[in-house]
Amino acid sequence: MLIITAPGQGAQAPGFLAPWLELPDVAERIGAWSELAGRDLIGLGTTGTAEEITDTAVAQPLLVAAALAVAGTLPEPNAVAGHSVGELAAGAIAGVISGDEAMRLATVRGRAMAEACDDEPTGMTAVLGGDEAAVLAAIEAAGLTPANINGAGQIVAGGTLAALEAFAANPPEKARLRPLKVAGAFHTRHMAPAVSVLAAAADGVAAKDPAITLLSNADGAAVASGAAWVERIVAQVAAPVRWDRCMETMSGLGVTALLELPPAGALAGLAKRALRGVETLALKTPGQLDAARDLIAAHAQPPDGTTPGAAGDAVLAAKEDP
Repeated sequence: MLIITAPGQGAQAPGFLAPWLELPDVAERIGAWSELAGRDLIGLGTTGTAEEITDTAVAQPLLVAAALAVAGTLPEPNAVAGHSVGELAAGAIAGVISGDEAMRLATVRGRAMAEACDDEPTGMTAVLGGDEAAVLAAIEAAGLTPANINGAGQIVAGGTLAALEAFAANPPEKARLRPLKVAGAFHTRHMAPAVSVLAAAADGVAAKDPAITLLSNADGAAVASGAAWVERIVAQVAAPVRWDRCMETMSGLGVTALLELPPAGALAGLAKRALRGVETLALKTPGQLDAARDLIAAHAQPPDGTTPGAAGDAVLAAKEDP
């Protein structure tokens, strides 16, 4: 069984999109999505500076566009999951919403979360190692939120800068702290203003039930209802990402291979440490596409004996038939 994963904010790096634009239709798709986003995603993904693409309002539509464009070049997986904003790409790959809807929601989400960051100085710190229970207790005691529980010894704490400073002065035993270069405390109560904005944007979305297994960041569960998925991705803006539980579900489903869409690396790295025996591929350049297709061919099982289609077909079909 093979799962495709879509990374979240922080995965982007200057110039990461450039090599992918040489593939047929990729530049055309991202150009069209640039109009929906109201930003030159091609320019930002090729020549944008680190500061420009770290902007939450830029990073989120850029990441979703890249993931969807590359997914459209691959055969269909058995399952899909996205980390944070990557959930929007995952939903489109699973056929719940169209690629255009995913881009529209990513644009609204990114802008709303950026605006929420302006309300109060907040931030995030990665906690690496240490006893998980002790780390979570220390985060709570400091008045912070475990915004990302990623598994494999990685938890991200979010909250006010003052609370993060106090936390850094008294870190959990045997844990290393790494402040993250982000605009605010994502997936915490500080993002509450963005929830209502995204809810309004998602109102009336014609969501279909997933065509393949689709995991949720809320609790790692496979979501069977398109409407329920929309409710979850709206609430998730101010709720912790439970990637650890997503990986637990992957293990329970019998996943044997994991492919991470660009800009890849983080999720494949977590899987290597937490999902022993699962083959992983972080898709970083077009030169790896043959290996990606071979991985899918070796591990993806067609449902009920049908022939797998393309992941991109689900995106495009949903676009044409909302």
